[in-house]
Amino acid sequence: MTRVTKTRSAARPDNLAEAVYARIKADIFEFRLLPGARFSENEIAARSRVSRTPVREALMRLAREGYLQVYAKSGWSVSPLDFEQFDHLYDLRIVLELVAVQKLCAGKPALALGSLRTTWLVGPRKRLGDGAKVARLDEEFHATLVAAAGNPELTRVHQGITERIRILRRLDFTHPERIIYTYQEHAAILRAVLLRDEKRAASLLRAHIEASKAEVRTISLHRLHLAHLDARAAGKAKRI
Repeated sequence: MTRVTKTRSAARPDNLAEAVYARIKADIFEFRLLPGARFSENEIAARSRVSRTPVREALMRLAREGYLQVYAKSGWSVSPLDFEQFDHLYDLRIVLELVAVQKLCAGKPALALGSLRTTWLVGPRKRLGDGAKVARLDEEFHATLVAAAGNPELTRVHQGITERIRILRRLDFTHPERIIYTYQEHAAILRAVLLRDEKRAASLLRAHIEASKAEVRTISLHRLHLAHLDARAAGKAKRI
């Protein structure tokens, strides 16, 4: 009975749609689907071996989140990277996190940020080197700072921004030196907040986010260039 229930559950349309959604989103984040690339629902359905119903549900969700664009008669395309919009989102992120730091420094940050000590206030030998894991920890660091400020609306808006810039932000951890800098900068920010030194914490936080914004723009342009070269080479190989 249990096996039958699990099998039916795994085949439910909502589960299929979630799987297709995750796969397409990963393809966009890894530049396997390039900005501007066009495709049809039938292509995705055939590749995913599912019907068009869960595919359309997944695509519509990605479109609502801004990752895809839909055209009435010509299918779907990956949204182009809008660096101006990303700059605006990073600017808003800075504002929100500075407000959080201000609130934390005015209270008792040691009680709210204890979990961050064990992750970031560590020596070089205890630091992680896996970029994907550090990217997740980086998001948790900034999310924890904001959540600890105790304003649920601040947290909600910050979560939305985090989701929208993730496609670029995670690229900041593809270079080993950026992982080292992240550990150093997070540790410095955390120490300043724990000492309730608002001015220093705010200055360090702003510099940290600005540096990350500049770095991910450079990496994104480079990754896009390489991805386009690979796509051209694959196209030539097929014609031969």
